[in-house]
Amino acid sequence: MRHIVKLIVLFMAIGLAGCATTKDLEAVRAQAQQANTTADAALKTAEEAKATALDAKTTAETTESKIDRMFKKAMYK
Repeated sequence: MRHIVKLIVLFMAIGLAGCATTKDLEAVRAQAQQANTTADAALKTAEEAKATALDAKTTAETTESKIDRMFKKAMYK
């Protein structure tokens, strides 16, 4: 009988030690929220970079078009 009681106490101790506490869960939630905030900031930065790149591409295409027209005009002279 004593062996059974000792085993039950041992299993209960192992079970309690293995369970996550509320504090642990809150820490994980905080970490996940911080990761989401960081990801959102990275996404915003990437979208701004994409918009800047598209603007630069448009400007480059406009400049290239103007240079082509100037070159053709110079060739006709």
